[in-house]
Amino acid sequence: MKPSAATPDLMSHRGKAVVFENIEDCHANIDRPDLEIDESSVIVLKGAGPVGYPGMPEVGNVDLPEKILKKGIKDMVRISDGRMSGTAFGTVILHVSPESSIGGVLGLVQTGDHIVLDVPNRKLHLEVEESELEKRKASWIPPDPASDRGYTNLYINTVQQAHLGADLDFLVGKSSSVVKRDSH
Repeated sequence: MKPSAATPDLMSHRGKAVVFENIEDCHANIDRPDLEIDESSVIVLKGAGPVGYPGMPEVGNVDLPEKILKKGIKDMVRISDGRMSGTAFGTVILHVSPESSIGGVLGLVQTGDHIVLDVPNRKLHLEVEESELEKRKASWIPPDPASDRGYTNLYINTVQQAHLGADLDFLVGKSSSVVKRDSH
């Protein structure tokens, strides 16, 4: 999270999750008039991490629903395993790791769960009992991979998580920072 780009009133917040399984689900449903969402909700976007998308694209700064924008609301808490442009703004928690597509806790979040954001105390908490999370984890089914061959499959099977830099595991520690040729 980039606190300098967040809304101060949202730095301590509790709200009900509204979950989108991937960016296509989000685009198809975020502006539905019957979507049960209000300005206190927490938008959760899954499937945008290094493995899930694949490639961790800049889709984490989810647009607010039209019905929320019509109320004059300009920011809501949003959580994703993806990333966003460094010039974007908002109360957005990004690079959640381990990501939803490999069974991280983000993958277990369901619409209606309560999420607490407490930036001053550096906490993000899913208010779901541990026993319930264990049940969800036991029945969790990973999404189908984006590819079962080629470079995309190699990437999916070897990319590390965001907190490790989303580097390919077989390249870690194998390269230098010296650029020997003009890169233009």
